[in-house]
Amino acid sequence: MVVKIIQLIGSSEEGWQEATQNAIDEAAKTIRNIKSVHVKRCTAKVRENKIVEYRAVVNIAFIVSR
Repeated sequence: MVVKIIQLIGSSEEGWQEATQNAIDEAAKTIRNIKSVHVKRCTAKVRENKIVEYRAVVNIAFIVSR
């Protein structure tokens, strides 16, 4: 078995959990066999002293198909 890891940045107006899920959902459009996600970093975009966008930098691991 071979596992590949890719790094993505998901975003959301609702929170970091949704930002992470958005990254997984986007990856799942072209990748099968996703096995895990590792949230490396959470950041946010701020406008007028309020968070307007949450961002999650994630590593997504999946099994490489033959």
